[in-house]
Amino acid sequence: MRVGLVCSRVRVEEKLLRDALARRGADVDLVDDRRLTLTLMRAERVWDVIAARSVSQTRALAVLRVFEAWGVPTVNQTSVVERCNDKLATTCALAAAGVPQPRTSVAFDPEAALQVAEAMGYPVVLKPLSGSWGRLLARLNDRDAAEAVFEDRVLLGSPEHSVFYLQEHVRKPGRDIRAFVIGGDVICAIHRHSEHWITNTARGATTRNCAITDELRRLCERAADAAGGGALAVDLLEDGDHLLVSEVNATMEFRNSIDVTGVDIPGRLADFVLAQARTGVPEAVTA
Repeated sequence: MRVGLVCSRVRVEEKLLRDALARRGADVDLVDDRRLTLTLMRAERVWDVIAARSVSQTRALAVLRVFEAWGVPTVNQTSVVERCNDKLATTCALAAAGVPQPRTSVAFDPEAALQVAEAMGYPVVLKPLSGSWGRLLARLNDRDAAEAVFEDRVLLGSPEHSVFYLQEHVRKPGRDIRAFVIGGDVICAIHRHSEHWITNTARGATTRNCAITDELRRLCERAADAAGGGALAVDLLEDGDHLLVSEVNATMEFRNSIDVTGVDIPGRLADFVLAQARTGVPEAVTA
């Protein structure tokens, strides 16, 4: 079995996944997406399966599209990655499936966005449609802050920033939850603790094991199914005594979750990748 592990740089996660695949007898090629060239008119089935671990969402999607067109199984599927990389697309998919999530609205003009924020009630959270690691998130505590940030987004000039994605601010108890779902199975979950309102390990949050309750399992399974299935990380917020899904991530980061959960996450991910290669048919459900 030959696996193409496509990445922008070899981080801890990529090393762990590479080693887990090798222990299972796979030949693993680390493929630098910055150096990769693909001749579109000629199918190149060098690998039995592609595992996309690119930091660049744009490059990851391009690589996945090409290999899927050539009939090579990929983890995850292009449609799943597209959906998860776009917060608006994720929200719409979750809403269509009836998955509980924070109140969310979009507007396409600073004045309209201001009306949404006023109606929603401060504080509100402004998120970019794409991105990770808590970048470009803004908690708007009042009208003055909203006006300033909306103007700033317009001046950035990107077409993406002309869509104002606004979400209610959930007063979480100093933590959120990240659950790992592989092939429809919720394998483990962590609490991410931080004094900052952005509870992201890239911003210094610490991790602890989170028990998987029946409610958590059912909600994560529904969210993963709505996103299209595969190997996913589901982020949830505790709103009083119930849970809300905030995001679904198609390229899971797991280095800080292995020891605290005691679960061999890269091993489970490696098993899933190889299963896709053996079946030759993507596991995920394309919506």
